[in-house]
Amino acid sequence: MTKKVLVLLAEGFEEVEAVTPIDYLRRAGIEVQVVSIACKDGTLQVQGSHGLVILADCSLQELAKEGSVSAASWDGVLLPGGMPGATHLAASETVSALVYAMAAAGKLVAAICASPAVVLFPLGLLQGRGFTCFPGMEAKVSGARWEEEAVVRDGNIITSRGAGTAGLWAKEIIAYLTDPDTAQKIASSVLLPPAPQGV
Repeated sequence: MTKKVLVLLAEGFEEVEAVTPIDYLRRAGIEVQVVSIACKDGTLQVQGSHGLVILADCSLQELAKEGSVSAASWDGVLLPGGMPGATHLAASETVSALVYAMAAAGKLVAAICASPAVVLFPLGLLQGRGFTCFPGMEAKVSGARWEEEAVVRDGNIITSRGAGTAGLWAKEIIAYLTDPDTAQKIASSVLLPPAPQGV
């Protein structure tokens, strides 16, 4: 059965951290739904922190109307970082409820850059877990184990550091949702270099 994930984009998202997993996961045969959490109500165009505009597949409002904002409908949710994108994600009650429900149901919750600290930590999802994030953002997190690695997987939570580690983050997500061989095949096809130690 095809795995299905949501990628949530808010105004000011980090472009590389969004486009890379969308591309890699689709190459792996994973169904990716790109969802707009735009400041302008209901718009599908979302502008990143460096001016790149992405046309989402649907808006969060549309998903809510369809009754698809639930853990039962998806296998995972991906949260790109960037500022103020991560802040906008954290400010959405619908996003918070969805992410918390996904984690509670044992579904994949993947966050990168600022999002582990800004979105996951306030929801209590990093408590007692290993994680990583953009350098310096770990100071905002307590009760969790920060690790100086490009990607950290602890149970169903996968975190990563920033735009430069987005490919490795996507590879780990693919391995979680499918298998390591599929993840390595995609990594090899795009010439993704191996993870450096202590990034």
